[in-house]
Amino acid sequence: MAEFSWLAVDSLGNEQKGSMEANDQMRVYESLKSKGLIPIEVKEQSILNKDLDITIGKKVKPRELSIFCRQFVSIITAGVAIKEALSMLHEQTENKHLKKAIWEVMVELEGGSGLAEAMAMQDKIFPPILVNMVEAGENSGSLDTSFARVATHFEKEAHLKSMVQKATVYPIILVFVTIAVIIVMLTFVIPQFVTMFQDLDTQMPAVTLMVMGASDFLIHYWYILLAVVALIFAGLQMFIRTPDGRSIVDNIKIRIPIFGKLVKKTACAKMARTLSTLLAAGVPLVQALEMTATNMDNVHYKEAVLDAREEVMKGIPFSQPLQKAGHLFPPVTYHMISIGEDTGNLEGMMDKLADYYDEEVEMTTQSVMAAIEPLIIVVMAFVVGFIVIAVLLPMTTLYDTLSGVN
Repeated sequence: MAEFSWLAVDSLGNEQKGSMEANDQMRVYESLKSKGLIPIEVKEQSILNKDLDITIGKKVKPRELSIFCRQFVSIITAGVAIKEALSMLHEQTENKHLKKAIWEVMVELEGGSGLAEAMAMQDKIFPPILVNMVEAGENSGSLDTSFARVATHFEKEAHLKSMVQKATVYPIILVFVTIAVIIVMLTFVIPQFVTMFQDLDTQMPAVTLMVMGASDFLIHYWYILLAVVALIFAGLQMFIRTPDGRSIVDNIKIRIPIFGKLVKKTACAKMARTLSTLLAAGVPLVQALEMTATNMDNVHYKEAVLDAREEVMKGIPFSQPLQKAGHLFPPVTYHMISIGEDTGNLEGMMDKLADYYDEEVEMTTQSVMAAIEPLIIVVMAFVVGFIVIAVLLPMTTLYDTLSGVN
C-alpha cells in the first residue's frame, strides 16, 4: 500500500487535509466521498514530500486512549451510530497518529469490516487488550460496557506510570544538575586558579594535581569525552535490544536496591489490572494470560506469565506457577489469586489485587523519593566538596610557608 496526501472540503466549504494509506488514488477518492468530503487534490507521497513521523516513545499514550474510549462511550450511548461516532472523534482528536488510525478504521468499516477487525489492523496504535475488549463487546452486544472497562484500565495504567515517573524524574534531574555543576567548576572555576598554582614554588597535593588534570582534559579534549559517552550510550542501546541484553537489564531492574521493590509492585499491578479487565469482558483465562504477557514490559514477568499459561492449559491452578516463579511475585499475589480460584471469583480477586498494588506502588514511590533525594544530595555535596578541597589545599600550603618565613 502507498501513502497518499489529500486535500478536500467539507459541506460547509472548510478545507481539510491529511494522509491515508491505500492501494491507489481511486480508493482515496472513494473514501473521502463516503465521508461527505469533496476531494480537491490527492497525490502519492514521495521521499521528498512524505510527512515526517518523528516520535519519541509510544505514539499514543494510555491517557489519550482512555479519553478516546470515554468519548466513544458517551457518543454511542447517546444513540449515535458507530461510524458517525468515529467521524466525530476523528475531527476532534489532536494526536495525529490516533487521528490517522481512526480514519483508517472508518475506511475499513466502509469496506464491511467489523470494528475490532478494523482496529486490529492499526496494531501500532490500538493495543491488543483494546482490540480484544472491542471484539468481546461486539460478540456480547455490550460494546459500550467494554469501552468503559478498557477506559478505566488505561486510566489506571496512566496513573501508575505517572507515579513511577515521579520516583525517577527527580533523581535524574539531580544527577544532571550535579554533572552540570562539575563541568562548570572544572571549565570555569579551576582554570582561574591554575596560573596561581603554577607560580607557587611548592609541591602540589595529589588531589589538586588530579583536579587540575581533569580540568585541562575537559577543556582541551572535551570532544573525546563526548565521543566516548556517545559510544557507550549507543553500545548500551544495542546491547539492550538483544535478547540476552534485555534479560540482563530487566534482571538488574528487579534486583537493584531501593528501585527493585517499585519495579516488582508495578509489574504485579499491571498484570493484575490487565487480567481483571480481560476476565471481566469474558475472555478465557488462557487467552487472557497470553494477552497479559504481551502487555508486560519486563521480559522476566512476560516469561513468567507465559509459563503460567502453559501450566493452566494442563489444568494446574494459576496461583501455583506464580508461587514457583520465586522472587518475582510477592506471597500476597499468589495467596489472593488462590483464594479467588477457591471461591470461583478470580475476576473480582484480580481487581482487588490490582487496587492493592496501586496503593503499594504509590506508597513505595513516596518511600523511594524520600530515600533517594538525600542520597543524591550527599553524593553531589561530596563531589563538589572534593573539588573545593583540591583548590583550598595549595592555598593552605602557601599560607603555612609564608607563616614559617615570618
